[in-house]
Amino acid sequence: MALRDLILLVNPPDKEWGLNARLLRWLTFLWMFIGLAVLFSASYPSADAEFGDGLYYFKRQLIWIFLGLIGFNVLVRSPLRYVLGITHWLMIGLLGLLLITLVPGVGTTVNGATRWISLGPIPLQPSELIKPFLVLQSARLFGQWEQLATRVRLLWLGLFALVLLGILLQPNLSTTALCGMTLWLVALASGLPFSYLGGTALGGFLLATISISIKEYQRRRVMSFLNPWADPMDDGYQLIQSLLAVGSGGTWGSGFGLSQQKLFYLPIQYTDFIFAVFAEEFGFVGSVLLLLMIMAYATLAAIVALKARNTVHQLVAIGTMILIVGQSLLNIGVATGVLPTTGLPFPFFSYGGSSTIANLCSAGLLIRVARESSEAEVVPIGGRRQSATERRRRRQQQTQLQKGAGVRD
Repeated sequence: MALRDLILLVNPPDKEWGLNARLLRWLTFLWMFIGLAVLFSASYPSADAEFGDGLYYFKRQLIWIFLGLIGFNVLVRSPLRYVLGITHWLMIGLLGLLLITLVPGVGTTVNGATRWISLGPIPLQPSELIKPFLVLQSARLFGQWEQLATRVRLLWLGLFALVLLGILLQPNLSTTALCGMTLWLVALASGLPFSYLGGTALGGFLLATISISIKEYQRRRVMSFLNPWADPMDDGYQLIQSLLAVGSGGTWGSGFGLSQQKLFYLPIQYTDFIFAVFAEEFGFVGSVLLLLMIMAYATLAAIVALKARNTVHQLVAIGTMILIVGQSLLNIGVATGVLPTTGLPFPFFSYGGSSTIANLCSAGLLIRVARESSEAEVVPIGGRRQSATERRRRRQQQTQLQKGAGVRD
């Protein structure tokens, strides 16, 4: 793989990609460019006030997108069997980083949560980076469930539980719930017995209930979601300001860059509540169009899963769809008051390095499955691609030979 192949926008893919792969690629880029524009608008006032540079967050996001696109293109161009062959080592390595964040003095604490490791000036969030590899390894496990020994099953189930526990202890209930839901849905799609799935779902519900009971701030978030106006200046403040932003957008919105709520009324408006800024500036019509784009992405992902070559590939497509589309819907649900306030970012919209890289890697995996399930021939590394013209000529020659054989008979 040449160096220029690492940047997809510099070296665009061949026209022989299947239709679903090409559509997913362009939808991913469209989503990303819309997100960049919204981030520019949402983050400018805060960046200008904090750093004296309104483009501070925007420029850093461009760097993260550049790094994410490298991972995206590597995964799009690498045969999935190779990626699946090393994913267990990558997941174990990221699990190690995740557990290291819990060591006092090592992890970086922000707003009471220790979720980051600082590598010099670069903050990494292992709980975000591990998501695509959690999907890959769960697809391997549940897709080959019947062929695996019991000890192998138990080993990986234990490691999955350790990942969820490590994220929960940061504390990060929302990401724990998302990862747990993804694992559960991948297992459901693989056809695991409902006796296993029902017990797991019950255990997850009890664990979430215990966590909310123990952690006061989580309990207060749930109560403020039920009635944010009971404490409009404290626990309910975020949700009320978000609802004001969404409602202020009206039918057509206030216009790009003209949001009022982003002017220090709506907290963390460039991360968790960025959809509220989008809804205020682009209104009901813009929000519906955004939802239609997300639904188109989900539909294409579902088609790719149905056309996948084998169960493991099918589960990879389903898992990545849940990560990207499911997380988007959860974020929108929080911003509109449908769900309790969480810390889940909006994929391709919210500012954040680790989440941007993880989302682009997830999209790359989905497109790779689409490539391998399409009719276009996938060439191994170092191999030669047979052009569409050559394949057509060969089919015509085979047809002529068959006709000639029929005449002789």
